[in-house]
Amino acid sequence: MYALVDGNNFYVSCERVFRPSLNGRPVIVLSNNDGCAIARSNEAKALGVAMGAPWFKIKHLEQDAGLVALSANFTLYGDMSDRMMSLAAGLGPTQEIYSIDESFIGLQGVRGDLVGRAHKVRSRILQWTGIPTCIGIAPTKTLAKLANHIGKTAERKPGSYPEQLAQVCNLAALPAQDLDEVLQATAVGEVWGVGPRIAKQLKEGGIHNVLDLTRMDTATIRRGWSVMLERTVRELQGQSCIQLDDAPGPKQQIACTRSFGKPMHELAPLVEAVSEFAGRAAEKLRKQNCLATELLVFMHTSPHRPGAQCSRSVVVPLRRPTDDTLALAQAAADGMRYMYVPGYRFIKAGVILVDLQPASVMQRELDLEPADAQEVPRDRSRLMVTMDAINVRYGKGTVHAAATGKTGQQRVWGMKQERRTPQYTTRLEDVPVVRA
Repeated sequence: MYALVDGNNFYVSCERVFRPSLNGRPVIVLSNNDGCAIARSNEAKALGVAMGAPWFKIKHLEQDAGLVALSANFTLYGDMSDRMMSLAAGLGPTQEIYSIDESFIGLQGVRGDLVGRAHKVRSRILQWTGIPTCIGIAPTKTLAKLANHIGKTAERKPGSYPEQLAQVCNLAALPAQDLDEVLQATAVGEVWGVGPRIAKQLKEGGIHNVLDLTRMDTATIRRGWSVMLERTVRELQGQSCIQLDDAPGPKQQIACTRSFGKPMHELAPLVEAVSEFAGRAAEKLRKQNCLATELLVFMHTSPHRPGAQCSRSVVVPLRRPTDDTLALAQAAADGMRYMYVPGYRFIKAGVILVDLQPASVMQRELDLEPADAQEVPRDRSRLMVTMDAINVRYGKGTVHAAATGKTGQQRVWGMKQERRTPQYTTRLEDVPVVRA
């Protein structure tokens, strides 16, 4: 048995914890550079605001319908996620954090009333963090994900599903006939792993709801679509094919990419940007105890803006595998200088660390250069550990490579975040003060 604990409208809920005046109002959170909607309250959804809707197209709702738009505050959301996940872990013995707002809990060996236990955990999360959640329970991860969707829909749209399924939905506890009715009332496109393209193909073949898909022959699914969809159907039929990954392996690539607040056409700010991105990627690299042997740098103009277009990238090989921020920042800067072309307005750049290897693997080289010409590599591992510790304690970017330029709003390449709220839980100056 599995449970999926999911924060409702998570980014918006995090904002509402510290600004109760937003409760009951249409609220959206915007993407980097305040580009498009990436989270919506139920009230914003009722206004017809679609996920990914560009801000300039819905900005009129600010005056017409009282829509509140906020810049993304990922530092706050990450910290609130950690708090929520630590409480969700009390539901069962094993946990897989699937995303910033979703967590699978393994319920093997948990006895008693699972629905009652889930309601208690949900209430604890709400009381201790202020985040409302829904919990789906089922024999497989795909069914648990579906149960969570049903629980959310039953809460948001009364009458669409039986009232007892709202907030906490246990598909395993439903009688067979009731389960069939619930699956029949759920569109096939709501299944985890069934995207819009496949959903359209299934509907064209007469498979309109989850019950239709569940009753499909798995061999037919494999021949007509893929092994991945066959696995999804088996999961819907109650056969567990996706195991809980409570200890995810290290990433094969680490990327840090950003869009700029305004187009960049000069070399200096572009070098500063990729140096900063390399530093952020290096922190993630050290966290998973790996080294990078190559670094890819890219930049491109906006395909949505008029004018000449340019997209360039270069792979910079590193002489020795490293996790050193300064070495990676230097490589990123060298790559940017090599591929820079004047006369274009670049809107995005990024750094990707590739060909990663465990830090325990050591590389040795033959002495092919004269002794007096050899560069003695400096061991800056203690410096990197100290730098990471300072940045964890006092906030990202407190200590950084000088090549990244000035911090804060003075960075001309920085993201546009005109509507960002304070970092209430991670920055001392932003901690709310309650006065009697």
